[in-house]
Amino acid sequence: MDGRYVVHSRLARGGMSTVYLATDRRLDRRVALKVLYPHLAEEPGFTERFEQEAKSAARLSHPHVVGVLDQGVDEIGGQPVAYLVMEFVSGRTLRDVLRDHGRLTPRHALTLLDAVVEGLAAAHEAGLIHRDVKPENVLLSDAGAVKIADFGLARAVSASTGTATLVGTVAYLSPELVLGRPAEAQSDIYSTGVMLFELLTGRQPFTGETPIQVALQHAQSDVPAPSSLLPGLAPDIDELVQWCTSRDPEDRPVDGAALLGELRHIRATLSEEDLDFDPSDVPGPGPEQDQLTAAVVPRLPAGDERTEALPRDAFLPRAAGAHTAQQRSGRTEVLPAAGRRDDRTGVIDRSHHATRVIGAMPATPPSGAPSSIGTAPSGQAGGPGTGEAWAPDTHDGPSRTLHKAEPDDGARPAARRPAGSSVRPPSRRQQAREAQRPQKTLQGRAARRSVRILAVLLVLLAGLVAGASWLFGAGPAGTVSLPDVADTPLAEARTVLEGQGLVSLSTEEVFDEQVTAGLVVGTDPAAASLVRRFEPVELLVSKGPDLSTVPDVTGLPAEEAVAALERAGLGVTVTDAREYSQTVPEGAVARQDPSGTEVRRGTRVTLTLSQGPRMVRVPTVFSLPEERAIATLEAAGFAVQVDYTFGSAVLGLVVGQSPAGEQPEGTTIRITVA
Repeated sequence: MDGRYVVHSRLARGGMSTVYLATDRRLDRRVALKVLYPHLAEEPGFTERFEQEAKSAARLSHPHVVGVLDQGVDEIGGQPVAYLVMEFVSGRTLRDVLRDHGRLTPRHALTLLDAVVEGLAAAHEAGLIHRDVKPENVLLSDAGAVKIADFGLARAVSASTGTATLVGTVAYLSPELVLGRPAEAQSDIYSTGVMLFELLTGRQPFTGETPIQVALQHAQSDVPAPSSLLPGLAPDIDELVQWCTSRDPEDRPVDGAALLGELRHIRATLSEEDLDFDPSDVPGPGPEQDQLTAAVVPRLPAGDERTEALPRDAFLPRAAGAHTAQQRSGRTEVLPAAGRRDDRTGVIDRSHHATRVIGAMPATPPSGAPSSIGTAPSGQAGGPGTGEAWAPDTHDGPSRTLHKAEPDDGARPAARRPAGSSVRPPSRRQQAREAQRPQKTLQGRAARRSVRILAVLLVLLAGLVAGASWLFGAGPAGTVSLPDVADTPLAEARTVLEGQGLVSLSTEEVFDEQVTAGLVVGTDPAAASLVRRFEPVELLVSKGPDLSTVPDVTGLPAEEAVAALERAGLGVTVTDAREYSQTVPEGAVARQDPSGTEVRRGTRVTLTLSQGPRMVRVPTVFSLPEERAIATLEAAGFAVQVDYTFGSAVLGLVVGQSPAGEQPEGTTIRITVA
């Protein structure tokens, strides 16, 4: 491997590769080195496919996906060996968690699944399909990160097996992969749903004595609801599992992003009791299904007219000369069979166990074949071993007549005519044709009438199926993913939604701090949600920011002022500083900022409370001239009222003042002038 990687120890061994802990000498870091089994690299074109898949996986950078760092093919002992260098995640697998805990609470299971689905969503958006989602490929780091491993590997290996799909664990195979159809994003969704079922119940939905039994159950049976094992589980979780594991891929979420949105919606709407649901009277986890890998449904090349059948032991552990993957100590181990020098997985030759299609019977028997077919005499035995060939009549009615074929040795005498008869006996070709017809039919008018009724019913049924297909496909009951029309004018948003076939649209004006008035804020349900075309969709149109007029609370007591501002949707800040006021009593609002203007709802208004009027000592102006006395009092902050008196005093001098002592600033002081 170019001498770049130093291998320290083996971490795990699976059905396709062995994983080692290694050090990257060039960058001085620990990595996980996945070395594929040598026989895979020997397959024609595998190196190119492996390199292409590794490049695709390396372009995917996401916190919940194990990063691919390098890839290559090296020669060891003259034999090509393909390897993949990945980010090393120190921790354990989700399978280890299940072994320790048996089953998880809905809160724990949905939290783990959220990270897995987020990684799948990023991969699906990049055009990558995992094809082998299972607890063994979900890694939990010591730091609490959740990562998915082995992107791209399953596709490269399955392409080398000559099958239409991947080599995967039968417990998580989707029905379309069992039936040999190509893998899609919905295949990952199915495996994710099966994994959620196992996280909640501690059991896999389908088990059997052999892997083929499990695979057939995936193709022929629906995954049961988890509540069948956990009575009392929230119905929303049941619906999520059954939505993901629908046998028809079209009935599942279209990709990881669609599933992620629904998963987070369910987590947000479930109650605390539902999330922490953990019944104590439910039986413990069942036995794990044997983690065997199996190639499913080989795809025949174009033009091959044979129908190939899988041998009965295709999913069974092989006898001598094969190997089986089993679980040991939390790892997947490959045990070599006795007497084998290598661990190659053999591909069954297509020429064996083939089902051949027998052609129709020729009109003229070939040379050496029976040349005359007649009716077996009543009571005469026949069948294999009697020298007579017996064939069932081809009539589809309830009664079948067996006809005896006699060998044509070329010297068969002509058929005897009854005495006095001029009718020629039938030729051998006519006899053969007559032998294929029933001697008596049991179908009368009632049978023909039943056929006509059945035909009418079939036509009606076909019409219903076609109508239902249109209704739930392109019709109003079909599902669409809501497009994102945020920050677009209302008319344009309506055009986009109507183009998706949505017919029930309404609008509602809402305040929004960021979106300009008149533009669409979003939709209800939210963008990317799956809705039926007939379901109502509400367009939320922005009215701009929510403004509020600041009421004037000057002079009000502090408690009343705060309540009035909060009713207006404003925040309140009361300063510690106080100020004197001649008009506002102590403890009331002396000043506010702002006041009487329109501000955004939630803006804070600053209030300054009154300390009451300032107390000032009244200066003595007795015997001062009138002008000087008035100026002195006004300078001290008082108002002055002058009274005149006639007496013996000196003209123009102050002869009296009232009140005296300390008075509130602005108080009127009365002086008497002679």
